[in-house]
Amino acid sequence: MTDRESVYDGLLGEDTSQWAFGTSFEDPLAGVDITLPDDVDAPVLAAYCLMLGDDALVYSHRLSQWASNAPDLEDDIALSNIALDLLGQARLLLARAAAADGTCVPVLLQGSPVPAEDALAYFRDEADFRNVRLVEPDDVGGPAGDFAVTIVRLLLFSTYRLALMERLRSSRDPVLAAVAVKAVKEVAYHRDYAGRWFVTLARGTEESRRRLLAGLGSVWPLHDELFGAHPVETLVAEQGVGVDPSTLATHVDVVLAQVLSAAGVEPPTLAQVGPVAGGTGRDGRHSEQMGRLLAEMQSVARAHPSGLW
Repeated sequence: MTDRESVYDGLLGEDTSQWAFGTSFEDPLAGVDITLPDDVDAPVLAAYCLMLGDDALVYSHRLSQWASNAPDLEDDIALSNIALDLLGQARLLLARAAAADGTCVPVLLQGSPVPAEDALAYFRDEADFRNVRLVEPDDVGGPAGDFAVTIVRLLLFSTYRLALMERLRSSRDPVLAAVAVKAVKEVAYHRDYAGRWFVTLARGTEESRRRLLAGLGSVWPLHDELFGAHPVETLVAEQGVGVDPSTLATHVDVVLAQVLSAAGVEPPTLAQVGPVAGGTGRDGRHSEQMGRLLAEMQSVARAHPSGLW
């Protein structure tokens, strides 16, 4: 026992050293050097951070929908924790985008106390989001709603994102490098969790294997968009602050081939979803489900634009 009246007293007081990012959460980049590296274009860096942040934000929202809906309590908690990891990454990346180029932040009511990263999350329209389309579908309540579909989607996304974050640790931008160092540990777990479930479902019952293969068929057509280099991604790679995703494809394919082999599943040979109006998610061209996702995610903030949460 302690000499305190309650074991929770230690969570209070002025000492916030036990918290990873403090307790006020007013500025996720407080105390971090946000000076731009030499010869780095601020709007381009901001656009790149929005791409990576939007990937994490949108997928975090989708995964959070499994709360109370997963097959058992352990997976309910696991998927919620993965969603929280991605939400944390999104907050840091959106904050970095705003710090690099404040013009990317939506203009709210004069004097609004809404933090920049919240404004980017809740007050941009669909066409302003730059996430890949892979993260948009609803695996819980949508027409293809199925835990197996989520496992396939999480495997593809986390395998790509882990390879990306591993490379991003050497970014010339100290903020991106720091985000990547932390993210690698998180996303390594995301990939391993998805990989274990992928093999379990593939080698389980006839029904679990059928669902997994159906999930692979529905998700795989969005796989290649992860590796299509947008001009912004090409520029940040040239400037030494970002990664050209096309250079990750071979490594990711090797890892996925290992998981599929362990599961006794042949790699799909399916046609990929093409551009919409000449663009992909990185260009603000999204699926029909994206609008419904944003309507749900942004509804409270837009109803109370000067509120603090």
